Amino acid sequence: MGEGDNRFRVELRSLIPRLRRFGHALTGSADDGDDLVQDALEKALSREAQFHEGTRLDSWMYKIMQNAWIDKKRSSARQRLVVQPMEEDTFAIGEDGRDSFDARINLRQVREMMERLHIDERSVLALVSIEGQTYQQAADTLGIPIGTVMSRLARARNKLMALLDGLNPAPRETEQ
Repeated sequence: MGEGDNRFRVELRSLIPRLRRFGHALTGSADDGDDLVQDALEKALSREAQFHEGTRLDSWMYKIMQNAWIDKKRSSARQRLVVQPMEEDTFAIGEDGRDSFDARINLRQVREMMERLHIDERSVLALVSIEGQTYQQAADTLGIPIGTVMSRLARARNKLMALLDGLNPAPRETEQ
């Protein structure tokens, strides 16, 4: 194993927290997201020779994960994934229980509604809104034009808001 191999693995290891967030965003579940990360890491390690020096490793990994998720969804089209509830120990001691409960409900609703988005829209939304990538970085990661990123992101945000509004229709002010 050469120095380049070691650098590849070190950089890959440092990406794991970001990959876990992306996996969770794609799948809607921490457990399924971790499984997706594990599958992607196995693929990356077995195809290390296919990685070209100078290529962004994070973009390469996000693409592997997106393709793996699409493959999994296609192979299990009849199986519906269930969003896992948040762990009880994720809340700080001393929080107002009502605020924590409301936040958990809202986060669960967002996760459930994200699952209803098309995989292309969900991927762009996760990269830009969760991973903090710029539009150009997301375009490079997904191998699509920046205009496509912008339109998919706009569609994803609009659909997500419409889905969430449908769950919690707020009374609107009437004009007089």
